[in-house]
Amino acid sequence: MTVGFYLLYAIIVALCIVVYRLGFAKKLPVLKNAIIYAVLVIGCFPLTFFGIGLPVAEGLVASAVVLIIYKVRLHQSKNKEA
Repeated sequence: MTVGFYLLYAIIVALCIVVYRLGFAKKLPVLKNAIIYAVLVIGCFPLTFFGIGLPVAEGLVASAVVLIIYKVRLHQSKNKEA
């Protein structure tokens, strides 16, 4: 049980970091970035409890896929204009 919980926690943290980086990250100083990631890691703990019964990880995967598609298409359109 505990190994599965920690594995789900690690997956949720990794997916939250990916979604944050793809959708919301700005250029910030190192200390502010460290604070944001620390709060993100702490905030993923309650999400893990929800993830036991709800599709939290699956929702994060869907969000990451949508943001990846958006970034790829944005990059393609910028290259096409140049």
